[in-house]
Amino acid sequence: MILGGLATLFTISAMTPLDKGIRHLSNANLVIASGLLLFVLVTGPTAFIFGELTQTLGEYLGNLIEMSLVTAPHSDEKWVEQWTMFYWAWGLSWAPFVGSFIARISRGRTIREFVMGVMVIPVALSMLWFSTFGGSAIHFELFEGVGIADAVAEEVPSGLYVLLDQLPWGGVAAVLAVILVSMFVVTSADSATFVLGMFTSKGVLTPTRFVRVLWGCLQLLMASVLLLSGGLNGLRTLSIVAAFPFMLLMVLMAFSLHKDLATDIRRREEKNAMMHVRMEQWLLRESEREAERQEEEELHPSAPEQCPGLSRTGQSTQIEET
Repeated sequence: MILGGLATLFTISAMTPLDKGIRHLSNANLVIASGLLLFVLVTGPTAFIFGELTQTLGEYLGNLIEMSLVTAPHSDEKWVEQWTMFYWAWGLSWAPFVGSFIARISRGRTIREFVMGVMVIPVALSMLWFSTFGGSAIHFELFEGVGIADAVAEEVPSGLYVLLDQLPWGGVAAVLAVILVSMFVVTSADSATFVLGMFTSKGVLTPTRFVRVLWGCLQLLMASVLLLSGGLNGLRTLSIVAAFPFMLLMVLMAFSLHKDLATDIRRREEKNAMMHVRMEQWLLRESEREAERQEEEELHPSAPEQCPGLSRTGQSTQIEET
């Protein structure tokens, strides 16, 4: 039933143009997510949230290399496998779709604007988001004895709703959270379908509606099979397996991007040098022409100054004798 409702919303979004369907849904996502974030930040333990943000940021920067290379091979701990490696693989498997889609909607932007809008700002907002919701959950668990950890142990998504119940108007916030998650799923599937349509339509920037709906139905069918066969564990296994070739592909893509940017910089420098040479030649010709004009004026002064008896036509005038 949930998949059917999401499929209906996705189909409606896929049938609309890019600047109307995905754009309006994305803007609505930002509005709802910003409102929910500000709601928890203001009504929750605000001072504790900012303190948690500052401390965790310092710990992350201080242990970045060590934490990035943890694999826990000498223990049976499943945390690294189920979370760290899974999310690495998840990001790698989504990179071709998300990268192509962002490149499509960012056409005309500079590389600096692209990096700021894709890497810097989202990372900063994600830090604030996790500090707000995670910090609030830790505060209620440690200082008010709310059983958020027990709820997460039974079912992970329930922890969010237990947290929202501790805040005023928690029921309204829970409804907004459900709507927000649903809209994020729809926009993610819609963008993936758009990119798959581009890949299978010989690079066409705007694939047809039939192609987008076809890929959407295939994604829905694959999600249904994965959920019925192994649930989230099957999805995790498939993501890790599918992400390995993309990891090698991304290394080659990074090398290709570096080579392309180096070529572009070299061409720009050659163009600037050529323009500089042409400007010098133009100025030199102007100075030479000016020198020639001055030399000609010195050797051949104007006729009226030397021969006042000559007319402008070069004929002599008659002088009356007195």
